[in-house]
Formats: sequence, structure tokens, C-alpha cells
Amino acid sequence: MSLRDFIAKRIQTHGPLLFAEYMDLALYHPALGYYTRVDRRSGRSGDFYTSVDIGTQFGELLARQFAEMWTLTTSPDGAYRNDFSIVEAGAGSGRLAKNILDYAATAFPAFYRASSFTLVERSSAGRAAHADTIGEHAPRLAASNVELPSRIHGVIFANELLDALPSHPIVMTETGLREIYVDTDGNRFIERLGEPSATVRAHVKRFGIRLAPGWRAEVNPTAVRWVRDAARRLEHGFLMLIDYGHDASELYSLAHATGTLTCYRRHQLAVGDENFTTSPWLQDPGQSDITTHVDFTAVQITAEQEGLQTIGVLDQTYFLLALVSAEQATHSGEYGIDALKRRLALKTLVFPGGIGSTHKVLIFGKGVGTPLLQGCSFSTRTT
Repeated sequence: MSLRDFIAKRIQTHGPLLFAEYMDLALYHPALGYYTRVDRRSGRSGDFYTSVDIGTQFGELLARQFAEMWTLTTSPDGAYRNDFSIVEAGAGSGRLAKNILDYAATAFPAFYRASSFTLVERSSAGRAAHADTIGEHAPRLAASNVELPSRIHGVIFANELLDALPSHPIVMTETGLREIYVDTDGNRFIERLGEPSATVRAHVKRFGIRLAPGWRAEVNPTAVRWVRDAARRLEHGFLMLIDYGHDASELYSLAHATGTLTCYRRHQLAVGDENFTTSPWLQDPGQSDITTHVDFTAVQITAEQEGLQTIGVLDQTYFLLALVSAEQATHSGEYGIDALKRRLALKTLVFPGGIGSTHKVLIFGKGVGTPLLQGCSFSTRTT
């Protein structure tokens, strides 16, 4: 049975699905979902690019930041911890973890020996690839799991995870708030407005979200629950999130009055038409990425309510540039094609207006105070 047939049968049996339920099936169905079915989703042969696809420098710079974090999370006797956990959520096949470990092994050997990786990934195919992907670093792999560990001393990080968690599109009509459901019309899926779910009502009330009549937006209680869960499992250390999105004041404004729901396929961005009579995310479930922008205000409020302290909120550009000076010192005097590739990759990662500006870095701490991390040297600078 195809995923389309599976979803259609569920609708026929139970009635229209919340869009969030549809999105969860389209992306994460155990056998047919986009993120569980496709071996390589990003890069030239995939549907979109991430910072990991640009080269190894992204992972190398993260390794530098994690090594500094390690020095700030001492054990009860005041010494550097020898059980520093690095937990990557949404780890895919483990490519980013390998880049981090490759660099840490040579640049920060003491940190490398003291740390272990837990890779968290919903896809069984992704989890099965972890040990092979990280290769010689397999002894540093503590676990390959579906969920975060229950107790974490170290750092939890996620690169482009929250934007792919199932979201709830909503519309403010002249008669009040409505939520978008997915229904069938013959052999095609269509959007249908219905009463907001209790989850959406609670989220909108909690974060004071206001929309003008005619505006469309997305809210993501799933992302909020994930941040809450991560904060509760982190006993001592850092939470670092890298994603694209906006503060609530911008996300729920005229600038985004048609919402941010999009899908990617073969590096083509698809959005709905002005009246959303066509919805590309409903065309071929399981065949393309579906994503929405993250509400960073909700993320920060949730983290702080769970006892975390905000250490930095800044563009990826400024975060990486703050780490580059030390990284470049390691590679000073290098010439040739490899050095040129590194410079071009770095330019792509930090160039204003590109991925460096669209992606933000949010760093929170628990039990570590509010240190001036090397990656946060530009404080809360964003564009």
C-alpha cells in the first residue's frame, strides 16, 4: 500500500486529519515516510542543502565549541568531566557526528577521550547506519536511540530538527480561529478548515499569538514539547539549537501573513498559491520535505520556564565567524585545492543573505551560569 492510499484510508475511516497528523505520517511513517524512507535527503542528490552538505568545516567549528563547553562542565571534584555526553537529535545517518569526531580526535584529544556521542534518530535506517558512518570512532558511540537519554551531562544539540516537526497551520477568519485539516475530494487531498484542536487553543493562549482576519500561520506545540523534554533531561550542560525561523513578533505579522509552510523536492521550493487552492505538500506524501519556520520566542520562553538560562541567540554567520579565527589559526599556511575548498565552504556558511543569515543559533545552559562562549562573542546579534 502506498502512503497516499494509507492516509486516504485513514481519512475514510476516521474523518479529516489534523494537518499535523498528516505531516507526521508524510515525514515519519515508519516504512513510507520521507525521513524514514529516503537514504540521502540532502545534498546534490537530495532535495535540499544543509550546512553539513557544504563540507566538514561546520562540524569542525561545532567541535571547537563543544570542546570549550566541556571545560565549563566540571565534575563534582572540580576536574574536567570524563563522562561528557554529546547528544545529537535528528542525527540522520551520523555524518555531522563523524565530522565533529574527526576534528576533535586530532585538535582536542583530551576532550575527545572524555566525551561520548548519543545519536538520536527516528529512522531505523538512519540508526542502522550510525556505527558504519562514524567508522573508527565507533568506541565513542554510547548509543543510537529513538529518544533522548533520560539524564544528560554535556550538550544536547539539534541542527534543523524543529522546523521538520509536525506543525499545525491555522487561519484567522472573520468568525474566529480555524485549524487546517486534510480531507479527500475524489482521488486528491484537500485542505479543509475546522475547529481548532485543544492543543492549538492552549498553545495560542499560552504564547499570546494574535492574527488579523485573513492571516494564515503555523504553530508547533510538538517543538515546544521537544524543548521542554530536552530541558528536563539535561541535568548539567548546554542545549544548542540551530534552525531557521523568527521571533513571534515577526513570524505572526503581516510579513508572513500567508504562513511559512513549504515543501522541497529536487531543490525546488514549492508554496501554495495566493488562495491555497493548490497545496504542493498534499500532492505526493512521503516524496518531498515539508517544513515550517520555527517560533524562536516560544522556544526561548519554554527553555527558560524549564530552568535553562539563555546564553546566546545569534545568526549562524556570527556564531561561526566567532569560531573561525581560532580554526583558521589551526590551518594557517595551508595552500592548494583543499585550502581553497575550505575557504569557499566557509564563505557559503557565513555569507550574509544565505544560510548564515537564515539560520539562527540558540544556546541555553543549566548549572553553568552564563559564560561568554567563543561562539557567542557577537552576543545576540541577528539580522
